[in-house]
Amino acid sequence: MNTFESPALADYCLDVARRARAASSALGLLGTAAKNRWLIKSAELLISRTAAVLEANGRDLAHAPDYGLDSAAIDRLRLNESRIAEIASALRQVANLPDPIGEVIEGSRRPNGLEITKVRVPLGVVFFIYESRPNVTADAAAICIKSGNAVILRGGKEAIHSSQSIIECLQAAAEETGLPQDAVQFITTPDREAVGHLLKLDEWIDVAIPRGGEGLIRRVVEEARMPVIKHFDGNCHIFVDQHADFDMALRIIENSKCQRMGVCNALESLVVHRGIAKDFLPKLDAQLAKYPIELRGCITTCQILPTARPASDEDWSREYLGPILSVLVVDSLEEAILHINRYGSHHTDAIITNDLKASRQFTAAIDSAAVMVNASTRFNDGGEFGFGAEIGISTDKFHARGPCGLRELTTYKYIVQGDGQIRP
Repeated sequence: MNTFESPALADYCLDVARRARAASSALGLLGTAAKNRWLIKSAELLISRTAAVLEANGRDLAHAPDYGLDSAAIDRLRLNESRIAEIASALRQVANLPDPIGEVIEGSRRPNGLEITKVRVPLGVVFFIYESRPNVTADAAAICIKSGNAVILRGGKEAIHSSQSIIECLQAAAEETGLPQDAVQFITTPDREAVGHLLKLDEWIDVAIPRGGEGLIRRVVEEARMPVIKHFDGNCHIFVDQHADFDMALRIIENSKCQRMGVCNALESLVVHRGIAKDFLPKLDAQLAKYPIELRGCITTCQILPTARPASDEDWSREYLGPILSVLVVDSLEEAILHINRYGSHHTDAIITNDLKASRQFTAAIDSAAVMVNASTRFNDGGEFGFGAEIGISTDKFHARGPCGLRELTTYKYIVQGDGQIRP
């Protein structure tokens, strides 16, 4: 890990940003084939260097207690052969996706003969700040490069050895395939001031994307001089309607909450219609007992399930990222919608129902990036949506919303073709 005196740190960050800008210009001249060669070679090198990546990850895991990481955070940090294979597979999947750059979005011919074409182009330079998830290092680089953007990666200190090992694979692949070497750069210092310096460099960096805890994201939003694509908490809800199939509801809730608890699209808050609560909640309690999940409920929930703890007002808006689930009983679909829109994080919310009218009302009224009907919240994911790896799941409404894949890292420009026209 490199450390710098403050003036040297500022110079280092400026140099990184300038080199990224130069690399982004060079990337714009590369075709799809060159970017795909880099992706495939990166996947090959990750697999061939699995032992080295695991050794680096082991060093990070050994220090995890020093950073106060809980079990969910350690799970996000941990790599094994299977997870490295998944990272490599994600790189190959991105290579197989259509290249958005150069896509003609629309076009028209003016009465004066001018041909106006709206064409998709890269954003330019992406500054991506994330926490202790080393797989995100490869995912973010893949999405950025395939969409023609240079990327500056600043991972959390908890995963710095793992991330550096992965970066070495990506940069070795760049050297072998002719990709601009500075198209993928990694900030090697753990000094938090580096983030502040980079967030001031709007002349060189086009967009900042934070991915991590709320504190990180709020800091980036407050300090960035360039646009920010962000997502805050993943307080995801499921509403079990009075017309729900119980077996379906139990399967979906178990998968949404327990398949992987420490991720942003995991279920955190359950809302149940009063008409079925007495019959449904005991079945839910039995279904989740094997994990076990601590239930924090409203008064009605605690009356039906004596083992549930009373929920506080804070529980309705909490992203637990662990084995806790809040449970609220409501009198109507309308009350469920009001609760979710008030306390949710506008990330992913779902309804389980066999009533078509109820599902349509729910999907129309819920203000979230993804709204599911009779499906797990865990499907709000770039890979599951067919986008390949994602750089994050945005809860913004501008410039991108939901899983941010290739197209979400592009903008457009107008190309105007004439044959001598002048404006009268």
